[in-house]
Amino acid sequence: MVINQDGSQTLPISAMLTVGEEIIELEVASTPEQQAIGLMFRTAMAPNHGMAFNFPEARPVSFWMKNTLIPLDMLFVHQGEIRAIKANVPPCENDPCPSYSSGAFVDQVIELNAGRAEELGLAPGQMLNLAYLQP
Repeated sequence: MVINQDGSQTLPISAMLTVGEEIIELEVASTPEQQAIGLMFRTAMAPNHGMAFNFPEARPVSFWMKNTLIPLDMLFVHQGEIRAIKANVPPCENDPCPSYSSGAFVDQVIELNAGRAEELGLAPGQMLNLAYLQP
């Protein structure tokens, strides 16, 4: 993990999400520290890029957009199946920031640029084709 001067983090690309002909490169936030920072302070993200948050056990989760500068789509996933999508979630501009809940037990959240889930045709109930890269 690299912490940049602006407070954002850069994680290595360690997973690929394939949707049709599209390949989305994913940074994977696995530790609590990496997950706490997530995509905070980033001013842009490449169109075919995102971040996965992996949890060791399935549980309900809530995410917020504090210090997140770009709008995002959040995919709430359990065992590779999309359980819910929060689309076009705006950056938080006022405290307290709203939270966005999975509404179900999940073991992963994938964040993409806002609008990408719709562009890719992603929907609840869909199985994801996710491959992890060897370290």
